[in-house]
Amino acid sequence: MTQTTYRFYLKIQQVEKVCLFELAWGRGQQLSVTLPYPDNLTIFYQDWQTKYLSFYHKALRGRVVSTGTIIRQVDWEQKLVQAEAQLLCEFHRWLRHEKLFEIRAIIAQAAKQKTENLLPSQHNTHVPTIDIFLTCNSQDLCRLPWEVWEITEFAASSKIRIVRQPINIHDTPVNYQSKPCRGKARVLAILGDDTGLNFQVDREAVKSLSPIAEVEFVGWQPHEGQAELKDKIVKAIKDERGWDILFFAGHSNENLNTGGELAIAPGISLSMIEIAQSLTIAKQRGLQFAIFNSCSGVSIANTLIDLGLSQVAVMREPIHNQVAQEFLVRFLQSLAEYKDVHESLLSACQFLKLEKNLTYPSTYLIPSLFCHPDAPLFCLQPSRIKDKCKRWLPSKKEAMALGALILCSWQLSTQSFLIEKRVLVQAMYRQFTNQPDSKNSPPVLLVEIDEESIKKAKISDPRPMDRSYIAKIIDRLTSINAKIIGVDYLLDRHQPKNDRQLARTLRSSIKKQNTWFVLATSRNQAGGWFEPLPKLASPNWQLHGDTFIVGYDSYVTHFTLLPRQYSSKRPLPFAYWLAVAHW
Repeated sequence: MTQTTYRFYLKIQQVEKVCLFELAWGRGQQLSVTLPYPDNLTIFYQDWQTKYLSFYHKALRGRVVSTGTIIRQVDWEQKLVQAEAQLLCEFHRWLRHEKLFEIRAIIAQAAKQKTENLLPSQHNTHVPTIDIFLTCNSQDLCRLPWEVWEITEFAASSKIRIVRQPINIHDTPVNYQSKPCRGKARVLAILGDDTGLNFQVDREAVKSLSPIAEVEFVGWQPHEGQAELKDKIVKAIKDERGWDILFFAGHSNENLNTGGELAIAPGISLSMIEIAQSLTIAKQRGLQFAIFNSCSGVSIANTLIDLGLSQVAVMREPIHNQVAQEFLVRFLQSLAEYKDVHESLLSACQFLKLEKNLTYPSTYLIPSLFCHPDAPLFCLQPSRIKDKCKRWLPSKKEAMALGALILCSWQLSTQSFLIEKRVLVQAMYRQFTNQPDSKNSPPVLLVEIDEESIKKAKISDPRPMDRSYIAKIIDRLTSINAKIIGVDYLLDRHQPKNDRQLARTLRSSIKKQNTWFVLATSRNQAGGWFEPLPKLASPNWQLHGDTFIVGYDSYVTHFTLLPRQYSSKRPLPFAYWLAVAHW
């Protein structure tokens, strides 16, 4: 589904107990509103944060300073849920202030106009999207969950998304659309200090992108020195082949002086200032998006956007190891479906809110996406035609199986077996469903000598059948140009009165239109065969086939339709010779 995006830029500045909301949009339009900042909001946030850290005090992907000793058992989950509800209630109450009504109304009106401007054919394929680039000038404002601001109550028909933007941005993003496509996207995954953590799920989640992206991992090894490890990571970041996505898993923390710190090994940290130059080079070589599946990443995101990266996804608060893994798996699943990074992040947060909120309360409030205002949202692109063709190439095992199948299919015995089964199934289907093929005239005409015909011909004893009567039928078939005639009567015994007439009829039909005759034969009790009399049919112009009925009083239920190896010891089936003659 295509998204039609419209942008607003909302800057919120806090000066003591007053907040200034400045909305900019369109062609230089602006609106400013001054709103008092409620003291309770800070109190409720701090209360929520305390209970959040108390509930998730183990396996956090960051270093949390201890605030005291817990003496008695406390139901921190229940207290966290209550603190979240109290925080969000106060937050929404503040944002519903009457002074903000005009700002919300302008955004809602833009969403409504975008919906009305859609063509009738676009209503099911296009979703009007409003992106609000939010900038906050203080850490207290940055920590608030702006992503859950309920502006959509004014514009339910459109999608309103809030992305974050640093207050200071010095560099511009690279225009990657003008650069030649290098095929698959490239992902650099940095695995940092895993003390108290388990990165197995992270590793597998990133590896899941392998069908559509090239993934490489870098991380610390036992007995590796600090300088050696830092040099390895820096070289990997500025690899000449370039990267599209930078991923980090491990412990991290905010630091306003260094732009954030990454724990890359036990006791070893890497500040953003140390790798700023490498990140700038990586940006020039294609790096667009970074995701830090670690704790407290606001200052890290601000630093990277300031360097000119397109988008950065971070956790604003300390995050539990299992929550980080749940988020990452869902995020990368959406990214692999070629959704942009914002849609992928919203999908992962929605998953945490709707399906994991009972297990991991409040965690859906933690992820945030920071964006450069002059960069399009990053998303993985489907491979080019050559890469698409590679997807259809079989693996080694599939190629071996396919080769074996082709080799077997070349064998006539295999072809015969498969065709027999197919014809059998088709015949059974038509018989059971009573659906004869009435569109095409059958190439075979079955002439049955029934009781009524015997009476009309005044034949007193039809066993053996009067051969003069058989001769009359052959004369009639010859007159209607029958090229192949099969006689399913044994002609092994003499009928002195009628043999001459039948022999004359057979020779006459052959002379007139070169008719093929297939005469019946059958096994006798002595083990031999009842063959037609030589004076009736010469072996030079007649075929004789076994009249044994396949499937009648026997286990065999099919014919061999492809040419089969002939054996003079046993005649081939009567129906087979008819088919060969017709072929």
